[in-house]
Amino acid sequence: MVQWKRFPETFPGAVLNNEVFVKNAEVFTLPITIHDVARRAGVGIGTVSSVINNSRPVNEATRQKVLAAVAELDFVPNPSGRRLSMGKTHTIGLAIPFFTTASQIERLRGVMSVIASSDYDINLFAIETVAQRNKVLQTVPRRGRVDGMLLFSLNPTDDDVRRISQENIPTVLVETAHPNLSYVYLDDVSGAQIAVQHLIELGHRKIAYISDYLDDPFGIFSRNRYAGYCRAHEAVGLPVRPEYHQQNEHSRENGRRMALEILNLPDPPTAIFAYSDELALGVLEAARELNLNVPKNLSVIGYDDIELAHYAGLTTIRQHLFESGVQGVEVLLDAIDNPETSLAQLQLPTELILRQTTAPPPAA
Repeated sequence: MVQWKRFPETFPGAVLNNEVFVKNAEVFTLPITIHDVARRAGVGIGTVSSVINNSRPVNEATRQKVLAAVAELDFVPNPSGRRLSMGKTHTIGLAIPFFTTASQIERLRGVMSVIASSDYDINLFAIETVAQRNKVLQTVPRRGRVDGMLLFSLNPTDDDVRRISQENIPTVLVETAHPNLSYVYLDDVSGAQIAVQHLIELGHRKIAYISDYLDDPFGIFSRNRYAGYCRAHEAVGLPVRPEYHQQNEHSRENGRRMALEILNLPDPPTAIFAYSDELALGVLEAARELNLNVPKNLSVIGYDDIELAHYAGLTTIRQHLFESGVQGVEVLLDAIDNPETSLAQLQLPTELILRQTTAPPPAA
């Protein structure tokens, strides 16, 4: 619909008739505003707002005049304006690094399954750099912009948390934890240790680990899973061999390349633990290229339990991605509705999912 300003002299041939402009046999209707309702009822716009939002008592006769004007003009309140007048935006900010990875998309599905039946909208902030992360955490959690924040896979600093607390914006972490915020935490160190222990229990003693770059600013999860990998080795007195660790940017293709490099070593591993299922799928491609039977010649285990892991028959660590999104947004909505409640600090379990890609090593 074309919207015209109420200055008919600006448009030759246009005639103002109530709230309708006619030009060249076309009719353009202007949207009815709260000002129109106020004029029709003979009251101020503050009175109209009070009646519509039921935000303060209004004389009954006046209230009826306003409601009659609303009905006559078929006025529909602007949702954004109404929300702001009630002190809420009904908007949640959601900050996500690595937005295109399968694990984050699955978490987002969990969030949207809850949001779909709520009165809230989502503002999504995809983060790829430290500068973007800092800008989001410094500018978004403010009254009038959002009612609450969900932070996926981000570790806010103490300064970030102080700033968020000063703004009094309910904030929930998903996958990470901070003592002064609500969170839904997933223990990557424990999950990785479970994965490698499974391989050790099968008899493997030469186990590789492929991952994202450990020194990446967002590489805390790669580092945590490497720590779990090392802890499992130390628990049984196995040395951690540096040549069995490869790191690169996160993609299935890089998983394939890292696996090829490790599997072409003079003394190759009999098992590979991958930081994610996506990297593990790349390992399976590399094994096919080298004519290695999985799991007879090589065991492979991933992490996340994305949908493709099921179809690939991949043994993996399930970290309940969908559920973490659901619980994160449910905790946040509760904090928005009940600001006096105490922090909710939850931990979801990790779980070994056995499929067809792990078995005892050939020598066993």
